Amino acid sequence: MNEPSATGAAETARLKVGWFTATCVLVSNIIGGGIFTTTGFMARDLGDSTLILSLWLVGGLLAMAAAMSYSELPAALPRAGGDYVYLRHAYGPVVGFLSGWTSFTVGFGAGIAAASVSFASYALRLVPLAEDNSLTSKTVALVLVWIMTAVHAAGTGAGGRLQRVLTTTKVAAIVLLIFGGFLFGHGNWDHVSEHHLQTHPGMGPLMVALIFVLYTYLGWNVIGYIAGEIADPQRTIPKIVIGGTAFVTLLYVLLNLVYLYALPVTSLAQPPILPVAEKAAAALWGPASAQFVAGVLCISIAGGVSAMVWAAPRVYWAMALDGSFPSFFKALTPTTGAPVRAIVLQSAWASILILTGTFEQLVIFSGFVLSVFTALTLGAVIVLRRRQPALARPYQTPLYPMLPGAPIAVLALVIGYSMVQRPLESVLGTASVLSGIPCYVMWRKRQHGVP
Repeated sequence: MNEPSATGAAETARLKVGWFTATCVLVSNIIGGGIFTTTGFMARDLGDSTLILSLWLVGGLLAMAAAMSYSELPAALPRAGGDYVYLRHAYGPVVGFLSGWTSFTVGFGAGIAAASVSFASYALRLVPLAEDNSLTSKTVALVLVWIMTAVHAAGTGAGGRLQRVLTTTKVAAIVLLIFGGFLFGHGNWDHVSEHHLQTHPGMGPLMVALIFVLYTYLGWNVIGYIAGEIADPQRTIPKIVIGGTAFVTLLYVLLNLVYLYALPVTSLAQPPILPVAEKAAAALWGPASAQFVAGVLCISIAGGVSAMVWAAPRVYWAMALDGSFPSFFKALTPTTGAPVRAIVLQSAWASILILTGTFEQLVIFSGFVLSVFTALTLGAVIVLRRRQPALARPYQTPLYPMLPGAPIAVLALVIGYSMVQRPLESVLGTASVLSGIPCYVMWRKRQHGVP
């Protein structure tokens, strides 16, 4: 179980990416569409501007604690495959496989499908076609997925260039939204201290709001999935993960400050609740600015899809090398070093989810499943400290074990709350994870020549 993975030897011939490109992958993977929509639900359920800002800050601090803890893993085990590699080393091959299986079916599979459909909805508002229907939306989503597939199949050079363009454009647009709102928008700082509920919200609404917030911060672990392609990983990965997560936290808090500067919490809580960024922009600069926000969302979501299409297949490629996935997917294209077969597999699965619409059901319980595996991954820092004390750790988690313990405790609270309040989603999420066990048994038997 603790032997060196086969992924290590296959990394050396692959084109390395620099710290800036890797940071772009991380930032784009975290910033999707959630930050532009979530605050409306929080305004409705919490009704307190200060509480809303506090939760975004708390979520950022927890994400920072998780990122600072997590960085020890890819620095010590700088191989492609991310959480699959770390969980395999910490808990054994079955748990590692189930992590990869969950990435394929839910984490990345449903994530790519849901993000692509969201991209299509905003793109069709920017460029309305004669008839906006489900088929049109699905077609646009599929086109996005397969454009990203073609680019990343061409190798890390082409994929890195695309990721840099999308991320820098996204960040520039968000910064423009922030500073343009403060400097030239028609807002009021009195809004920031307003609240509209007569009583303090209970634990239930607070937990739901925290789950929303934590979900938008997920993605800081994406660098582990491409660790084998990063130049000087032991030294640069901790800086990328911690610095990138801190940068996203700053953007998130400032964006929410812009929303509350633009509109009082009572207005943010009024229907339509979902397009909170567009409502804020319209209040700051007028109705025409909604098009600008829709454009920002398109770029933001496209960047996230690109990051997922790049990172996800590295998991299945690493699993195939270890014999936990069909060996067909361990091949790299000789000219580019890209795991094209694994890339096509992930995009094909995402396309099926888009065409059938089943990604919607997977997304419902994905938060529960991802919380479980995130907690296990952070726990791997503690487990490996005890089980492999001699493992070289170029970066060590500060304030150990308190720093990894804080996000683990919060995630345990979220998981427990989900099991009590959302038992059906929790059961379905558990079933989706366990459905991978028959596949694992079958592939392991074939690997060892057992009929």
